[in-house]
Amino acid sequence: MNRTRYFLTLCTAALLSLGNVTAFAADADQRRGAHIEEVLIVGERKHIDHAVGGAYHIGKEELRRLGHADIQRIIRQVPGVSVQVEDGYGLRPNISIRGVATERSGRITLLEDNVLVAPAPYSAPSAYYFPTLGRMSAVEVLTGPAAISQGPYTIGGALNMVSTPIPDAASGTAMLEGGEDATWRLHTHYGARSQAGFGFLVEAHQWRSDGFQDVDRGGDSGLDLDDYTVKLSYAPDGSNHRLNLKYQYADQVSEQSYLGLTDADFAKAPFRRYGLSSMDNIKTTHKQVIVRYQWAPNDMLALSATFYDNRHERNWFKTEGIDFDGSDNAQSLSRTSWANVVRAINRGTSLGGLEPAQLQAILHGTRDTAPGSIQIRSNAREYFSRGYQGRLSWHFETGALAHRANFGARYHEDDEDRLQRNSSYRQTDGALQLDDEGLLGNAGNRLQGAEAWSFFLIDEILWGNWKFTPGLRFESIDQQRIRWEIRPGRTVDPASRAEDNFRSSRRNKTEVWLPGMGAVYALNERLSIFGGLHKGFSAPSNAPGVQEEKALNYEAGLRYVDERLSGEATWFFSDYDNLLGECTASSGVDCVIGDAFNGDAATVLGVELRVGAEPLRDSAFSLPVSLAYTYIQGEFQTDIADTDFFGSVRKGDPLPYIPEHQLELTLGLLKGPWNLFLSANYVNAVCTRASCGPFERTDSAFILDAKVDYGLTDNINLFARVENLNREKAILGRQPYGARPNKDRTASVGVRLTF
Repeated sequence: MNRTRYFLTLCTAALLSLGNVTAFAADADQRRGAHIEEVLIVGERKHIDHAVGGAYHIGKEELRRLGHADIQRIIRQVPGVSVQVEDGYGLRPNISIRGVATERSGRITLLEDNVLVAPAPYSAPSAYYFPTLGRMSAVEVLTGPAAISQGPYTIGGALNMVSTPIPDAASGTAMLEGGEDATWRLHTHYGARSQAGFGFLVEAHQWRSDGFQDVDRGGDSGLDLDDYTVKLSYAPDGSNHRLNLKYQYADQVSEQSYLGLTDADFAKAPFRRYGLSSMDNIKTTHKQVIVRYQWAPNDMLALSATFYDNRHERNWFKTEGIDFDGSDNAQSLSRTSWANVVRAINRGTSLGGLEPAQLQAILHGTRDTAPGSIQIRSNAREYFSRGYQGRLSWHFETGALAHRANFGARYHEDDEDRLQRNSSYRQTDGALQLDDEGLLGNAGNRLQGAEAWSFFLIDEILWGNWKFTPGLRFESIDQQRIRWEIRPGRTVDPASRAEDNFRSSRRNKTEVWLPGMGAVYALNERLSIFGGLHKGFSAPSNAPGVQEEKALNYEAGLRYVDERLSGEATWFFSDYDNLLGECTASSGVDCVIGDAFNGDAATVLGVELRVGAEPLRDSAFSLPVSLAYTYIQGEFQTDIADTDFFGSVRKGDPLPYIPEHQLELTLGLLKGPWNLFLSANYVNAVCTRASCGPFERTDSAFILDAKVDYGLTDNINLFARVENLNREKAILGRQPYGARPNKDRTASVGVRLTF
């Protein structure tokens, strides 16, 4: 209730600040002057056509074509991007750019409005929070040498989500969609600017679903999400100052689980979920505040300063594994994760003294277990991420050279605070019964954080038909972790962080210089060639002895642009000195959570192809076509002795979850008030571990999505949409604990109003 009152208070303040909302500035561009557009990292299409290296912008109209609220479906339009499907809704996606590790999108720089948005980007970058895509106005991807302007993950690149902007004239939108699985989604926003220069936006996004998976003996597998945003701005006509404030709040309750299926059960019913996961549930709360000031004293100079503060809380209550003896000892030799149970059943081997059929009976709920044998963990964590960043843009000339120099600096600090509890249950007649709630802190009591300074300087130099972009980035990162533990017989509260409960501490300090250079040459008005080289970097963990992830990255490409046809072909190569592996629960492997592993040398070779065409643009109807194709070959280049994370690796083994071929083709038919779009996506099978043995591969998949719109009036639009039209039932992932499907075929209808 407190958040509702706060939201209404901000809305009221915004309305009162407007005064007169009936009159607006006539020339928005004049009001903005030469301000840096700070929410963008790529820019509009016209800027991308002259970019040095890979830059992709999916704008509002492109997002509306198929109307997806799932980043996993949206981002596949960008070549070079790979996705490991986990939940089917994109709530916590696993995204890779140019072959970096997919897990929880932890190796790419995640941004919202050009501000770091992962829960703790340095100390715990796994994206257990991901912005609600249904409220975004654009999605951007930046790769190549220009990516050194966005850190700390520069090997693959940056993914920026652009929220709904404050409109220049009083206007708004309301969209309501309903469909199968008791799913509905509401998105509405309204905003305006006054003659005095005050602007505001209020926005709400709500999403509900019972889920597409059927839980044994009952239960939902869906989601309940609320997301609210308020924006205020002040930019008087003719002023060279601008001030913006953004407050965003989101909470989510989703019935999601780490537990997948055995291959035999997947073949019979891919959308099934075991009753052992019926209690699995994650609750999250996210708050973001951004204050941004911009000053442009003239057309040659612009300055921006931004303060941001992100707070995130989550508690994922989920089944972790089984102790065949029902022991309370966390170090019991009979305790194992469900990932090992699923592997044993798939391979036909015994585990914990039980044969595969007996293990299968436990998963099916037809075999009772010992008291205290089922381990369910309350994975409660709190995060904060805050910082200050500034940017200076300066246009000047030196002889025949025109420069646009960009200097940026950021101080950032983040923190992950985990205080977790293991509770013990038994399974009786297919139902879970609590035996012992457990002591708070028995599954983890630790605090880890990071402080980081970063600087970058990039100079865009124009010389005739050439554009050069030399650049340099510096990162200084100080990471630390403290752990406490329960000690039997002590009178101190087991969840306490008193000295008596101290277990260990560790620290890791990293400093790195990241140079880069890009160039583009215009052969004529339509055709250009480009290339670049930069040193890439991924922040290490606080684990002692673990090096940062480093790679030399090369790219070269050809770009063609005219009114009806555009295309781009890019070759890229990443040469890793050290591939980093970090243990998380979602990795589904037997390792100590938080530990990290050096993967030594690896290479990623790839080709990206993007084509967009509108051959009948001036006729009675239009047929827009877009294609994105990616080829990636990622391989380990050294033998690695058996590790808990990578397993046993031989030179030439593939990097996990990186598909060799993937293709996305979108076809449109636009005639009068009718718009029809069909999307076809193909991704080939991938290895889920370097060894790529039996039951360590996914399936190839071909998925069709379709949407039709009808403009009833200028302000009323009706639409119908079907996802997974061909009902593809392939195994698209095996992490964390078993085979996982794509979302089932789902139909919906809706209406969009503009006013």
